[in-house]
Amino acid sequence: MLPSRFRYIAIEGPIGVGKTSLARRLAEFLNADLLLENPGDNPFLVRFYEDRKRYALPAQLFFLLARAEQVRNLNQGQLFAPHTVADYILDKDPLFARLNLDEAEYRLYLQLYDGLKPQAAAPDLVIYLQAAPEILLERVRKRSRDYERQIGAGYLADLSRAYSEFFYHYDAAPLLIVNSDRLNFAEREDDFNLLLDRIRDMRGTREFFNLGA
Repeated sequence: MLPSRFRYIAIEGPIGVGKTSLARRLAEFLNADLLLENPGDNPFLVRFYEDRKRYALPAQLFFLLARAEQVRNLNQGQLFAPHTVADYILDKDPLFARLNLDEAEYRLYLQLYDGLKPQAAAPDLVIYLQAAPEILLERVRKRSRDYERQIGAGYLADLSRAYSEFFYHYDAAPLLIVNSDRLNFAEREDDFNLLLDRIRDMRGTREFFNLGA
């Protein structure tokens, strides 16, 4: 098992990095409640990838409201469960908004976000998965989701940079930064066990896991 202090664990990272697969695997291992973003439930997402400028705001607001509702339910009692695993943190929501919205839309978004954010519970541990943009693109293409077919290498590179900048300053919860270029937690048991060992060994509030070359 994992240290008892890590009851609420969130997995984060850019599109294609494997956060949902890891969240499912970790929740199964811990017999934990599972919170997922479920992007396929967003009715604006397909149109967003076809026309980002036109549909960025409704797609972003749908995600914000859905995530805030999940986290609110978590505050109201789900944390009484032994473990909860999520594939997102509400704090990163403005990252996508800043990347995709124009100035007027972003100001409107922030008004809603600022009203919802105080209701969010902070995780006990955030696992931030990184991967090179070319690896992200390969993984996105491999899973062949219809609404992701318009995602290009440039967007993934921009998104990766935005995530790096966000987590460079992140201090709301203990953070484990994982280079996942050569790791497959969902399909390789040895990789998953290595990650579990690394979590068990955590002593600080910001640590790194990288297999190296």
